[in-house]
Amino acid sequence: MRIAIWWVGGRYAYVAVHMEGYTDHVMAVIDLSVPERPTMIGQWWLPGQWTQGGEVSKVPKGKRHAAHHAIVAGKLAYGTWRDGGITIHDVSDPTSPKMLSHLNWCPPFAGGTHTALPLPDRNLLVVADEATTMNCANGVPRIWMVDVRVPENPVPVSTFPVPCEADFCAKGGKFGPHNLHENRPGSFQSSDLIFATFLNAGLRVYDIRDQFRPQEIGHFVPAAPLTLVDTRPNAPRVVQSGDLFVDPEGLVYLTDPNAGLHILQFEGK
Repeated sequence: MRIAIWWVGGRYAYVAVHMEGYTDHVMAVIDLSVPERPTMIGQWWLPGQWTQGGEVSKVPKGKRHAAHHAIVAGKLAYGTWRDGGITIHDVSDPTSPKMLSHLNWCPPFAGGTHTALPLPDRNLLVVADEATTMNCANGVPRIWMVDVRVPENPVPVSTFPVPCEADFCAKGGKFGPHNLHENRPGSFQSSDLIFATFLNAGLRVYDIRDQFRPQEIGHFVPAAPLTLVDTRPNAPRVVQSGDLFVDPEGLVYLTDPNAGLHILQFEGK
């Protein structure tokens, strides 16, 4: 089972897998040199995840250490681990990812770390923590700006503005970040503009030319869905913008498990 995958062509894919003997998802490297026979050649996990190997988990009750996915830039992989924070790895040898650093701000912050987007030309890392509770029960997660000029010592330098034009905690559903546009090859590319989904607060666009003071420059909040796909009892009828992709022409594809697909045109600041 996998949650997410980083593969942009080439020989190796980086995926999150849940294997027997581990408490939760770990990071795995898949060799695709023979497409008909993908082969796992490397893996890495946070200490305490390999219970079959005798490790003992020390994760607090109600929290989880689990790989979401890693984004690779050059020879470095930037991994996210839910309530386990972020890791930076040297993957020069994909059979043996080498951890260079591990940074976790949960606690005291909410956790749920979902996406770590490297901006190699600026030595920055944008990290989105996913909102995982309804009505802000666990607080409002953040999007972080991290200085990674020294990969062995990542340093948070700012957080992104939180939408405040409405009381989103009282709106219903989940409020907070979910995903970032990941600058995949062939898509919209920028180290100055960040596109992020914010669940019941829709789509947010940020200008990060000043990494110490990110600014929101645009947003779009879809209308409430007419019908619900969500089968859970008492599911709120609110938008939950989850994933997104921005093409080279600025078309934004915004998805929602209930409201479906919205296609937007970004025309710049």
